[in-house]
Amino acid sequence: MDLWQLNIFCKVVEQRSFSKAGKQAHLSQPTVSSHIKDLENHFGCRLIDRLAKEAVPTKEGELLYHYARRLIGLRNEAEDALRQFKESVEGHLIVGGSTIPGGYVLPRLIGGYLKKYPKVYVSLRVGDTGQIVADILSGKIELGVVGARISDNHLKQTIFLKDDMRLIIPRDHKWGTQKKIDLEMLLRERFIVRESGSGTLKSIQHNLNKSGYSLKHLNIVSELGSTESVVQGIKSNLGLSIVSPIAVADELNSGTLKALKIEGLNLRRHFYLTRHKHRSLSPLGQAFKSYLSHSLAAQNPIPRSLK
Repeated sequence: MDLWQLNIFCKVVEQRSFSKAGKQAHLSQPTVSSHIKDLENHFGCRLIDRLAKEAVPTKEGELLYHYARRLIGLRNEAEDALRQFKESVEGHLIVGGSTIPGGYVLPRLIGGYLKKYPKVYVSLRVGDTGQIVADILSGKIELGVVGARISDNHLKQTIFLKDDMRLIIPRDHKWGTQKKIDLEMLLRERFIVRESGSGTLKSIQHNLNKSGYSLKHLNIVSELGSTESVVQGIKSNLGLSIVSPIAVADELNSGTLKALKIEGLNLRRHFYLTRHKHRSLSPLGQAFKSYLSHSLAAQNPIPRSLK
């Protein structure tokens, strides 16, 4: 038994004729009869009495007709709901971002997205790269932007934004008049790092290794759990740190902090738009993905002082 056979059965009952039902369904009368016979074999009873001039449902046929109409109506309702869902962008979208994109880039982009799609409610989850990736893999969020390339066959990552991290120092630091320093100079300074799992820390580790160094060569005095706490540590002279200029754009533009290049250390990295490779995006997620790709250039997060 399938819905198509039930649909033919309902047409026979409603038209009280095999031939008329066949014309409506664009089937021959023998094909209609075959479908009804299949249903009767399935239920083990006669469903249609074939009288001289019309086809009349039996008591069993009347009972089946009642349920068949409900099943067909439910099918039509499901098709309508899915069609409306595909054609409209409304509902609840959950996205994620690691500290820099989640705290400084995505909120502005979400604002523009909501102006374009006012019937969408967006939840933004912010955490370190490891947390956001775990939420993507578990299906808790559809899309995330993280600061590290992750080796996992279940993920699909594309470059979302290029970032050139810098050494961030207070305005009154002894290097305040310089634009760059040597890596060897940094090794002697008090240094603040982010917590394990941070995309920023992973990028620093990777680039130090490429230059023949590691974290153990730095004079690490503190490990802090957020970019905001690292910035406050720099301002209070706890130490220096390597931070994305995006996170301190206001301070750099006002002159409260300064950003230096480090000769001998390439601090370029990328933020990656990340999703589950085997999960289909909802219409909301697809619309958000498209909006991000078209809108980021118009909302450049790079501080004016570094352009």
